[in-house]
Amino acid sequence: MEVVERLDRTLVKHGAIIDLYDDTVKTQAGNVVHYDFIGHKGAAAVIPVRDDGKILMVRQYRNAVDRFTLEIPAGGKDGAEELPYNCAKRELEEETGYKTDKLEHLIDIYTTVAFCNEKISIYVAEHLIPSKQHLDEDEFIDVEAVSVEELTSKILDGTIMDAKTVSAILAYKEKYKR
Repeated sequence: MEVVERLDRTLVKHGAIIDLYDDTVKTQAGNVVHYDFIGHKGAAAVIPVRDDGKILMVRQYRNAVDRFTLEIPAGGKDGAEELPYNCAKRELEEETGYKTDKLEHLIDIYTTVAFCNEKISIYVAEHLIPSKQHLDEDEFIDVEAVSVEELTSKILDGTIMDAKTVSAILAYKEKYKR
């Protein structure tokens, strides 16, 4: 296999969540091409499982798709150095109002490999302990308890299309087979 070589990475725009770059790359054929690249500090997500087996989901408005979505709780790491485990615990409490003493790693995913390096580490939280939501000033989140079967149906009928949620629920269902 021939080698691909990045010749340059130029910052085009620094954003609050992402950075946009113009990458100059020499391809296997020797051509020099430009790629858009979105740099992301990473994120974590969590599947909060109640004692009755239902999963706590968050419903919120997402500007990028101009609709309300039903998702597993998730959020960006505070910095590239933050451990995904710590981010997942924080996001669980912030978004659902629950803590846990049992958090287990499930899978890692790259959300959009064609142009972005966002990596989300996904965890399963059990033994949920009531606490309090700590929403950001721009967050408005409703929490809903939903069965794995209902979530699977919503994935298959196209109601849930969020990649991290689809990946997480299907991996959880396969691994834990409740």
